Amino acid sequence: MSLKRNILANYASQIYVTLIGIVMVPMYVKYMGAEAYGLVGFFAMLQAWFQLLDMGLTPTMARETARFNGGATDALSLRRLLRAMEGIFIGVAVLGGSAMVAGSGVIASSWLKVQQLPLTEVQHAIKLMALIVALRWVCGLYRGAINGFERLVWLSGFNIAMSTARFVLVIPFFIYVGTSPTQFFSYQLVLAVVEVVVLITKTYRLLPKVVAAKRTSWQWAPLRSVLKFSLSIAFTSSVWVLVTQTDKLVLSKLLPLSDYAYFTLAVLVASGVMAISGPISGALLPRMSKLAATGDDDGVIRLYRNATQLVGVIAIPAALMLAFFSEQVLWAWTGDAAIARQAAPVLTLYALGNGILALGAFPYYLQFAKGDLRLHMIGNAFFVLLLIPALIWATLHYGVIGAGWAWFGANAVYFLAWVPKVHRRFVKGLHTQWLLRDVGAIVLLTVLGALLAHSLVTWPHDRGQLAVGIAVMSLAMVAIAAIGSSLVRETIGSKWRARFATQG
Repeated sequence: MSLKRNILANYASQIYVTLIGIVMVPMYVKYMGAEAYGLVGFFAMLQAWFQLLDMGLTPTMARETARFNGGATDALSLRRLLRAMEGIFIGVAVLGGSAMVAGSGVIASSWLKVQQLPLTEVQHAIKLMALIVALRWVCGLYRGAINGFERLVWLSGFNIAMSTARFVLVIPFFIYVGTSPTQFFSYQLVLAVVEVVVLITKTYRLLPKVVAAKRTSWQWAPLRSVLKFSLSIAFTSSVWVLVTQTDKLVLSKLLPLSDYAYFTLAVLVASGVMAISGPISGALLPRMSKLAATGDDDGVIRLYRNATQLVGVIAIPAALMLAFFSEQVLWAWTGDAAIARQAAPVLTLYALGNGILALGAFPYYLQFAKGDLRLHMIGNAFFVLLLIPALIWATLHYGVIGAGWAWFGANAVYFLAWVPKVHRRFVKGLHTQWLLRDVGAIVLLTVLGALLAHSLVTWPHDRGQLAVGIAVMSLAMVAIAAIGSSLVRETIGSKWRARFATQG
């Protein structure tokens, strides 16, 4: 499969899914109301916390499928591994979903600060959330297998179709059926059932054929060989959930549901920065794992550095645009000046933190491909021990602003203190080149461009003109970042030389 096509498909899918999710939010608030949309934000947080039950099996499935493509394992072993993982996923989904249904009454009456919605309506919505979360979580296993087969073009198209149904087609549903939380989550439950059926069908069509006599029922044995790596991933995934969702969990308890909705808006926009790195990592991890399995260490490092620059050229301008011009972005998006003023400081801090995280995540990709996550586990253990108490304390004392500062500061410390150690462990001399050539030049030029724009640009008051101005400024920032990328410069230079050579 073409890596370029996979990356482009991933980007098309991720950009569409992210943008359509962000663009449609004001419509959700318009039809559902702020308090009901707060339940949607709570639902997104529940999905993230449910990942704690994954135990590292989804990325392990993707890695083992990629290793099969690289010739490191056989067809029967792959099928047995998938069957073993299916048993665990279904069992955990049933138990986890049941626990959430059983606790729906307590969550509605004692955890969430509901002011206007009937408690029975909130409780019914939470029960539906539990079923949707369980089904979507099971989908992750099959997405991992399809990812490992590098069928990312198909997967991207499917994600676009599901996102269109989830975010866009719900508007006619609001108009002709209803806008209550129960009706909204009932619609989402139907889509979750369709999603899991399609993904299961596609996965089994991709699986290699084996002799019928060799097929076996569920067994624990296939998991033993991948258990160590899977548990390492499980720790990493748990850390990720703790790091990115603790503030949302605490604030869901402290804030009225309507105020929690506004916090969710700011964090949702900031998450667009992380969406920049998602498509590349989705295509990068199976390809790096395949190169590592074949012993091509030079290819692994070359791909790693090129991907860093590619993410930097797009993620850094996005983070700085959201940080320097947060109020303008929110006003152009929502059309509500009060929301823009209240959410802008939160958006600034979360955007900067996510920009650092998009680059600081790269050493994890290197360790994943090598199958050695010991340093990642150690670094994240210290990271969590420092971050979580600080995050809880800052959120309790300073609210959303405190959470934003804790998020930004923790990511900055991790990037400066731990990333160099990881690079030295795997490739001596890599960190200096990576930091200066692959990251530093792009960051420096883009920051200077953002500072200059912030001091000189006067934004229009018309909302439409403001949106156009933000789009133009974003493209200009990407162009500035591209100048700092040796990969982009060399690619453009080689194409120009080839063109002139052909003409000559």
